Amino acid sequence: MLTKKMESALNTQINEEFWAAYLYLSMSAYFTSEGFPGFAGWMHVQAQEEVTHAMKIYNYVLERGGKVALEPLKAVATSWKSPLDVFQASLEHEQKVTAMIDKLVEIAIEEKDHATRSMLQWFIDEQVEEESSAKTIIDSLKLIGDNGYGLYSIDKDLASRTFVDETKES
Repeated sequence: MLTKKMESALNTQINEEFWAAYLYLSMSAYFTSEGFPGFAGWMHVQAQEEVTHAMKIYNYVLERGGKVALEPLKAVATSWKSPLDVFQASLEHEQKVTAMIDKLVEIAIEEKDHATRSMLQWFIDEQVEEESSAKTIIDSLKLIGDNGYGLYSIDKDLASRTFVDETKES
């Protein structure tokens, strides 16, 4: 059974994960409107991942006898200066999520909730991957600058990303 403090913190995270999906959908729409279908597809997959992250915690809360409390989503940005700007915003968001997951682990330790701490290990590992992916794309975008062919090439590469529900693998 979850303590009220742990349940509340997990509910906050559920809502943040759904908000992240909303943010990534907005980024996908931005890229579509700017003529970058590969970037748009990459962000759309990112949005799908965030929904599965929210649902992993959602299901966990219910399995542990807790109550899920969904909140209204805050507005998200809808335009950026450039693809680099989008991915820098994405990295900043992922770094914020990493800090939130770390805080959840701290609460699990305080509450002596070993089951939640175990479940959160998946998210710790996932955040390393999320930050690394964003950083890799940022590095490439910085390298090419405004080079149209370079942007086209990255857009084409990112188009190959497909959605895989990694939460089902653990």
